[in-house]
Amino acid sequence: MSIQPIRLLFFPFCVLLLGSCQTPPLEPTPRESRPANEALDIRVLSDAEVYSGSGSADTSRMIPDILYAALQALSEDKLLTPVDDNAHGRFKRVLAMDPKNELALEGLQDIVVRYLQLAGESMNRGIFDEAEILLGRARFVDPSHPGIATAAEALRLEMNSNDLFFKLDYPSYSARSELAQDELADIARQTREHEAFFLITAPNDDLARWMVSVMREAVSGYRLRGNIELSSRLGIRLRMPNDE
Repeated sequence: MSIQPIRLLFFPFCVLLLGSCQTPPLEPTPRESRPANEALDIRVLSDAEVYSGSGSADTSRMIPDILYAALQALSEDKLLTPVDDNAHGRFKRVLAMDPKNELALEGLQDIVVRYLQLAGESMNRGIFDEAEILLGRARFVDPSHPGIATAAEALRLEMNSNDLFFKLDYPSYSARSELAQDELADIARQTREHEAFFLITAPNDDLARWMVSVMREAVSGYRLRGNIELSSRLGIRLRMPNDE
């Protein structure tokens, strides 16, 4: 008869004791509570993950989505920028999961090729500083790409040429203004004087052909020789006949 009261007294005491041993609510870890400006590179955590050749089911599901986003960024010329939305970062992320992924490897080469194309366009317009920057970005992606050396030599030759470059104001030309027509007439006379070959870069064929017609009218009787290239930027280059 004396045992029962002891049990009744012991049971509440155990409940209280167990209650005090319960796990406290989760608090943010020190990493989560650090200020945003502390040196904490989250990408290192991602890069440190090791993926086997066979890959996990989660990895297999992730790769196609990342590749699709990478190809989309590539088509929009988001090559190395912006930092959080570019083709290079996504292709590298896929390769961290699958180092032999052919689409990702080809994607990196496509980025280099695109930078070389953009550098060539800048060379044609005489924007040599920009061309150098673009070649530098190509080297960052793949310094061993054979096209880089070829493009660098082409840039050197372009910078040493005697060609004339004219950067034109697009709004003025788009409006077919009198100022634009006077400028074109002057360029046409310089073309005739130097017996040069002109290269017009314009965002659309209609504008480029209007520019050619104004130039021809300005030097009536002289046969202008030149070409048109579609480009996002407006400009004219006169290639000197004695240029190698």
